[in-house]
Amino acid sequence: MDTITLWELVALAGAATLVGFSKTAVSGANTVSLAIFAAVLPARESTGILLPLLIVGDVFAVRAYRRHADWTTLMRLFPAVAAGVVAGTVFMLWADDAAVRTSIGVILLVMASVTVWRRRTAGQQVREEREQGEQSEPAGEGRQRARLKAGSYGVLGGFTTMVANAGGPVMSMYLLSAGFRKLGFLGTSAWFFLIVNVAKVPFSVGLGLIDGHSLLLDAGLALCVIPGAFLGRAVVDRINQRLFERLVIAATVVGGLQLLLR
Repeated sequence: MDTITLWELVALAGAATLVGFSKTAVSGANTVSLAIFAAVLPARESTGILLPLLIVGDVFAVRAYRRHADWTTLMRLFPAVAAGVVAGTVFMLWADDAAVRTSIGVILLVMASVTVWRRRTAGQQVREEREQGEQSEPAGEGRQRARLKAGSYGVLGGFTTMVANAGGPVMSMYLLSAGFRKLGFLGTSAWFFLIVNVAKVPFSVGLGLIDGHSLLLDAGLALCVIPGAFLGRAVVDRINQRLFERLVIAATVVGGLQLLLR
């Protein structure tokens, strides 16, 4: 890893603070952190350095919303997510820094586009699914459809979280389409990412993405995650969600383009 300048360290510290904030307030804000880390550091190494910081944020999120998780949903997702993580690990075995940087840039732009689409269609989709369920869909077909949805979202979420730590938007889409309310959404996603991110650690160590040098940098940056997590918990009920999401989407698009054009 090359020497980090003071301004680069300040940018990483700000991104780490945003990690904590995203875990307890607005999950979409995390995509900005991904872009900053991949821009300041070698893209491949940035995924391993960011992972322990995400776990620190996950611990605070679970502490805040641990009672609101839906474990039935989690158990339905985990097998498919595991398959996605394995696929992402295989990709990372041969991908060099340029390939990872391009992948992260593309994933960020796709996730930003999907987030915009999700905001416009989520409410209508939930209403349509509820109406279909209430009208005539047989129970067997409903269960099969639920398994298919969990499988597709799970594999995609596992792959994106392994390659770019960018599984948040995918899981947000799944939970919103399933009709989760605010606390259920936060609690289920908190437990999901804590378990999945901890499970990713052996894969990242095996790929050489986490080592003594990266953990040394993480030890300092983790101190920035903590105030971000407390800030998010304090303001989660007060922030203008729509405005904040628009800013996050704009920053994500800029970060994704920057990685692709770098």
